[in-house]
Amino acid sequence: MDADSAGRLIADRWPAGIVASTRQLRDGGLDDRLITFGVRAGVLERIRRGAYTRSEQWRSLSPWERDDYRIDAHAAGAQSPATYSHTSAARLHGFAVWNAGPVVHVVSRDNSGSSHGSDTVTHRAPASPDEPVGVRTRDGRHVLATSPARTVIDCARFLAPEAAAVIGDSALNAGLTIGELTSTLESAEFARGRARAARLLGMLDGRAESAGETRTRLMLGGLGIERPEAQYCIETAHGLFRADYAWPRLRVILEFDGRGKYFDYRPTPEALILERRREAALIEQGWTVIRITWADLDRPEVVAARLGAAFARAA
Repeated sequence: MDADSAGRLIADRWPAGIVASTRQLRDGGLDDRLITFGVRAGVLERIRRGAYTRSEQWRSLSPWERDDYRIDAHAAGAQSPATYSHTSAARLHGFAVWNAGPVVHVVSRDNSGSSHGSDTVTHRAPASPDEPVGVRTRDGRHVLATSPARTVIDCARFLAPEAAAVIGDSALNAGLTIGELTSTLESAEFARGRARAARLLGMLDGRAESAGETRTRLMLGGLGIERPEAQYCIETAHGLFRADYAWPRLRVILEFDGRGKYFDYRPTPEALILERRREAALIEQGWTVIRITWADLDRPEVVAARLGAAFARAA
């Protein structure tokens, strides 16, 4: 059998979903010899022991989508059920995750020392009254994860503040409250990272709708610039424009241009055209609109110069 024939056979017998366990493949009529041949021929991608995906599908995924499916691979290949935690739990809860890497995080209540594989980090932690909770992976597998509030607190304890704030903002935007986070922190039995987590709670803002908006807000705070209004709404001749950040007194707007906005159930191109029309109307009203991208977040001095020039013109 050649690679093309193997690829067609594997595609024909592949179970539902992106990731499949060895058992699923066997149940579909793919024996161990064909699985091994598929990996060697580049038709199959072995994500971890006991978990595979079709190489063609894997290559079509973005890096962050692959990181999501690594949790599926862990669940498919693990010998016993795991409770996912930290950034893995954040992904399962649907929170935005930035700069977290591909490692899968699980929590253990004992001292077994099992790491569940080289692609996994196991955290020792005391049990919590509201844990674990049931969630679904990208492929629809039923798994367990730390609660949303505990997940945010754990990330706040161990991640860099910027990465933790992205997760925390997203959790608040999804409906979690500062009160719930504070209660979880106060009732937790751990000591390590408690002060760090408490500081992080003071940095969060649930109005941020993306990792880019969170990072923009933190960058502006670090620059010492006058605090802007977040999600500031302005009426235009073409409808409501909701600015990521605005200084109404100076009529200056800062937009993070790294995500789609104003879809309003319309096709993306139409939505983008409508947004540009609203932006043009704002400029006619005397507003200055500054757009920044992901690359600009690593060049705060450039953003500061652009904002400084806009503020000077307004003054």
